[in-house]
Amino acid sequence: MRRRLLVGLGILLAVAAVGLSAGGAYAYFWESSRSDVIAAGVTVAGLDVGGLHAADARTLVERSIVARLRRPVRLTAGARSFVVDPLRAGLRVDVGGMIDAAVAESRRGGLAHRFLRDLEGRRVHAAVSLRASLSQAVLARTTANIARVVDEPARSARVVATATSLRVVPEKTGVAVDQPALRNELAAAVLRPGPRTLAVPVHIVEPRWTAANLAKHYPAFILVDREAYTLRLYRGLRLAKRYPIAVGQAGLETPAGLYHINDKQIDPAWHVPNSPWAGSLAGHVIPPGPSDPIKARWMGFWDGAGIHGTEETWSIGHAASHGCIRMTIADVEQLYPLVPLGTPIYVG
Repeated sequence: MRRRLLVGLGILLAVAAVGLSAGGAYAYFWESSRSDVIAAGVTVAGLDVGGLHAADARTLVERSIVARLRRPVRLTAGARSFVVDPLRAGLRVDVGGMIDAAVAESRRGGLAHRFLRDLEGRRVHAAVSLRASLSQAVLARTTANIARVVDEPARSARVVATATSLRVVPEKTGVAVDQPALRNELAAAVLRPGPRTLAVPVHIVEPRWTAANLAKHYPAFILVDREAYTLRLYRGLRLAKRYPIAVGQAGLETPAGLYHINDKQIDPAWHVPNSPWAGSLAGHVIPPGPSDPIKARWMGFWDGAGIHGTEETWSIGHAASHGCIRMTIADVEQLYPLVPLGTPIYVG
């Protein structure tokens, strides 16, 4: 009886051993046939690749993810639009790396764990992130090129002078592309799912001078009308005074153009220019006094030309000087303290 029991037990153990051996062989065969199969529940950049061989998953990712990333991105800036080709922007997608990561996620745990997982239909729930990049150098060049087209500099309000009037041209605000923000938004638009159109980020550039504050920049402004023999003084861009004057005679005309008062003197000496009309006085300095024709005040603006007082009041209202602007002594003394150095003077 005892012998029969031992024989039976041996047979059972042998059968079990054979069964285990066969099961192990099957598991090994299963493993070798599925070494590159991605487990159910694994996604690559949001795309379900579970159950696919690596090569098939790669094809799917290239047709779906990569094809989407390669679609152009459209940028708008007002009425302008720009199209950015991601490939030209240096797009690189690491498809191989993502597929390898998906396979690695699928092979976590031992052989028995993986065998039972698939046998029971359990999912892995692993998400492989998108592995893609753009060339920062190319993005920088792209955004700089867009900025060159879109940027509009601010324009300050300015004064346009004629012989008889001042006109204020209003300011204009500018716009400038926010290039760091554009680089970030462009990269995000290329690499994310969703709309491929975005507005170019800009910021407003304020002008330095506006029509409202421009008057503060011009405490004084002088206009010289040679035809009407009139000097106009503007204060804060408003007409404050008119004075009768004399201007340069034919051949020695008071120079036309825009200048600035660059020299001021009380009771100045006369530095006689080296000009033919000066005769024997050329190059001399005549001190203040009866022989000095520059009376009371001097406001120079260009190469020996300036505004000064004269005792020859008969010359006022005529082209009689050697290029300077003559005023009566009373008028030049009144004008002098109202005109700081740097005051613009327009001769027309």
